[in-house]
Amino acid sequence: MPFIQVEMAIVGLLLLAIFVGLLTKRLRVPYTVGLVLFGLALTLLTDIEVNLGGEIILAVLVPPLVFEAAFHIKFDQLRRELGLVMLLAVPGVLLTTWMVGWLLSVSLSGTLTLPIALVFGALVSATDPVAVVALFRALGAPKRLQILLEGESLFNDGTAIVVFHLVLGQVLQAHGDEFLLGPAIVEFTKVAGGGLFVGLALGLVASLLIARVDDHLIETTLTTVLAYGAYLVAEEFFHVSGVLAVVMAGMIAGNIGPRGMTPTTRISLLNFWEYAAFLANTFVFLLIGLQVDLGLVWQYRWAVLQAIAAVLVTRFVIVFGLSLVFRRALPPRWAVVLFWGGLRGAISLALALGLPTELGAQARGLLQALAFGVVLFTLLVQGLTIEPLIHRLGLIGGAAEEREFQRLRARLRAAQAALERIQTLHRQGVLTDATYRNIEPILRQRQQRLQQAIAELLREHPLLGLEEMRLAQQEAFHAQRAALHDLLIAGGLSEEVYHDLVAELDQAVVDAAVPPWPGWALRRSPDEPPITALTAAVIHQDDLGRAMAALEGLGVPAVDLPAEGGFLSQRRVVLLLPVPEGDLSRIIETLNAACRRRVDWALQAWHPRLPIPVPRRVVVGGLNAFVLPVERFEEL
Repeated sequence: MPFIQVEMAIVGLLLLAIFVGLLTKRLRVPYTVGLVLFGLALTLLTDIEVNLGGEIILAVLVPPLVFEAAFHIKFDQLRRELGLVMLLAVPGVLLTTWMVGWLLSVSLSGTLTLPIALVFGALVSATDPVAVVALFRALGAPKRLQILLEGESLFNDGTAIVVFHLVLGQVLQAHGDEFLLGPAIVEFTKVAGGGLFVGLALGLVASLLIARVDDHLIETTLTTVLAYGAYLVAEEFFHVSGVLAVVMAGMIAGNIGPRGMTPTTRISLLNFWEYAAFLANTFVFLLIGLQVDLGLVWQYRWAVLQAIAAVLVTRFVIVFGLSLVFRRALPPRWAVVLFWGGLRGAISLALALGLPTELGAQARGLLQALAFGVVLFTLLVQGLTIEPLIHRLGLIGGAAEEREFQRLRARLRAAQAALERIQTLHRQGVLTDATYRNIEPILRQRQQRLQQAIAELLREHPLLGLEEMRLAQQEAFHAQRAALHDLLIAGGLSEEVYHDLVAELDQAVVDAAVPPWPGWALRRSPDEPPITALTAAVIHQDDLGRAMAALEGLGVPAVDLPAEGGFLSQRRVVLLLPVPEGDLSRIIETLNAACRRRVDWALQAWHPRLPIPVPRRVVVGGLNAFVLPVERFEEL
């Protein structure tokens, strides 16, 4: 195909992606599901043909997806879930391969032999929860559950590809008559372990280079080379798992690399990889819709239904089996989401498209039909029903309060718009003074009532306004950056001063440790309960934004204090909190809910002969605090 036609096709697909993105937001449908549906519609309504081999998907589109996801997973988060993740990613993949293959070989005994059915089992053993993870982030689902889904997907992508190639290789060598387990285990260990080692080595090298470079464009380019280079070096030079190499390289770059990056580089890098993953997801899910052969799926429709049933039964057995054994780490409600959220996507499609012709036309066509059917079912049926399931299980706390907050906020905006319009008409002379004096107090009173209702709701549920606070903080930073850029263009700033000021802003964005403006916390009114004590709270830096937003809702004006030395060097922040009379328990509960990291509370124990309280340590989870009485409190 001429280059200009390729370019036109890419531009056309991007325009379609923009349209799909706008439409799915309005219809509240997952973006990836919308792409698949539009791809299917294009194949049905037009003569468009897209013939891409599975290798192109694996080599071009999968590395940025895998690298971006691995880059955001932190070692300390993964370490807590590593046992379950590895059980799902290695024994889970092997058990899925065998169980799906065995079930299909029994139900389709006249059509599929066990070795050929094992090829299909390996082909669909990798989960692809892109749509589910995006939904989790939007809804605020439990972080641990998100880590389980994403961690399983990252590692089982690589193990599934290794298992698929091993099973396929033995089937082709043995002509489908037998399967040798011993050599397959040895080869699996070599290919998977080799891929992880290659990714580890390249990730460390790239992190060392990043630490010695102070240019955000070069450092971003280094990570791009790392993502694709890890895949190519592992596959082409060492013949080990390229996907696992990218997973490990991404995790090393995301955990060690940022230590040597400037704040500006971190902002640029996060923005770049967010966009790269968006583009890769766009093309992957459009290609799923464009390349699925619906005629082939319909031809083998009864076999497809049996394949879907085999995949669901296998997933159910594995997930709920682990839930029974690890009930504390994987409670039943989480198991339901993990079971239904095990979608199949890019990896299954790529492996199906890459099936060799040596399998025979009939076997190859049947396996592709089964893979297409399973991918479509998981994306369209499971992908569209996972959000109602999450709400039904009650995993998203405060759904009713969130809706009430949105309702009040919308009414307030409508009341403000009405007041602004009346004021405009009055200024233009359309409304007389008499009419304006009658209408204006009514609208202003309604506006004040809505503001009071929102304030009361936020006091009862402080975390409701967190996203709005983050949006305000981001917009404030962006406005400051734009103002600095305008000054630079106008000649009011030198390049050196401009870069220094931008670096300060970027540092604040990355750390989220300093409020974007003075007086971020609400000042207390004279009618509120008096301050009777002070508490010094030690929290993790990652929890600062949530904690400050929660305290904002309580009307507690927190002040962050500089802290150095000892365990405080481990990204900790000290907050000085005034404690209103009778509000200590509310502060404890609110900060426990806001802080994701588990620390301790140390509460006071009064001693009758001492003028100050004697602290005693109480493990509650949330933060470390020492409460001291105060005689007088003033806000300056």
